[in-house]
Amino acid sequence: MTERSEGLVSAYASDAERDAEISVRPKRLADFIAQHRVRDQLELLLRGAMGRGTPPDHILLSGPPGLGKTTLANIVAAELGAGIRVTSGPAIERSGDLAAILTSLTEGDVLFIDEIHRMAKPAEELLYSAMEDFRVDVVVGKGPGATAIPLDVEPFTLVGATTRSGLLTGPMRDRFGFVAHLDFYTPEELDLLLQRSARILGVPITPDGSAEIARRSRGTPRIANRLLRRVRDFAEVRADGTVTREVARAALAVYDVDELGLDRLDRAVLTALVDSFRGGPVGLSTLAVAVGEQPDTVEEVCEPFLVRAGLLARTPRGRVATEAGWRHLGRTPPNGTFVPGASSTPDLFSAGSAEP
Repeated sequence: MTERSEGLVSAYASDAERDAEISVRPKRLADFIAQHRVRDQLELLLRGAMGRGTPPDHILLSGPPGLGKTTLANIVAAELGAGIRVTSGPAIERSGDLAAILTSLTEGDVLFIDEIHRMAKPAEELLYSAMEDFRVDVVVGKGPGATAIPLDVEPFTLVGATTRSGLLTGPMRDRFGFVAHLDFYTPEELDLLLQRSARILGVPITPDGSAEIARRSRGTPRIANRLLRRVRDFAEVRADGTVTREVARAALAVYDVDELGLDRLDRAVLTALVDSFRGGPVGLSTLAVAVGEQPDTVEEVCEPFLVRAGLLARTPRGRVATEAGWRHLGRTPPNGTFVPGASSTPDLFSAGSAEP
């Protein structure tokens, strides 16, 4: 995954941003705002396991970036009173890397693997036996003389996180005892989250100020907290330090976050689609080149919100700007502009790239 260049409201946080966000992350399930069904299910899972005195089943958390998968992994460890080891799929390049991590775990530990779908195949196959039998076979040597040395692993709980659950193999998915999908937050839920974060950070904020930020936060807690810190900077430098609706609007205008929550890159994608490709359809790679970004960034960061906001549609022939997308840019949509849910195929599909 590629991090967005300006780093302001990207769902992928930089190291510095992650450090700043740690202070506002909830530490217990009771403090976790929203995701009520997932929270209730996790509570049952954890309490049942603690009552039996055994590690809970392995947990898979899926959903777009920034919705709290890493936070929930840390909460699982805190609720169990266990240690946690954190790694990521791309960091596990060889089966030996994973074997070293697994054999260093103590009984009851939580192993968190972020972006688990990007783990190397040999490491994934080693993980199967560790998840089921708490045992790994380490191969020593090569060729006919290679031998497999079985090593026991202390009982542990794996928490896997993925933004692309469809890329997980069937054998991997089947070994998780609990699978949860995290949904985008509502503006009301983000409002509550922002008020809590403002109290922790010591930011004076009015109810209409937090509501204004929540409305433009794309349903994502990570983005909401990041915008709060940027609005705080604006309030301290150019206002009296209190975040009001007027201050929030002025600050977000400085940071190129519009009324719907689109930032510079979102608008660049939508503008390129409308102005350069007559609304589409256009392939992902072509669209990414037009805005000077990587395809992964456009697909993983921009598209989910643009599609959810009804401004862009993904079709078998490529990306298409909807009528709402044209109007959001202040353009008049041509006849035949794509309307989500329409049964017929518009004539507009005759233009543009057919690249998927």
